[in-house]
Amino acid sequence: MSLYVEPHQARTRPPNSYERAMAAELEASFGRQVHDLPGLVTALNAGGLRPASGADWTEESLTAELARLGEGE
Repeated sequence: MSLYVEPHQARTRPPNSYERAMAAELEASFGRQVHDLPGLVTALNAGGLRPASGADWTEESLTAELARLGEGE
């Protein structure tokens, strides 16, 4: 029995390109020691990933999107 968490162990399907891009943006932000919601919003807006509306990310839109992505599994 493995004591380590396996990446995507709870997934029922492979991540799509949008989910991979979102993960890459967030992981890059964490790597730059950005761990708070306002900082993540700023980092996402500086990057190329936009919400479906095409507008800038806000704290509300990022929170809603993360919740949406999390409930899919």
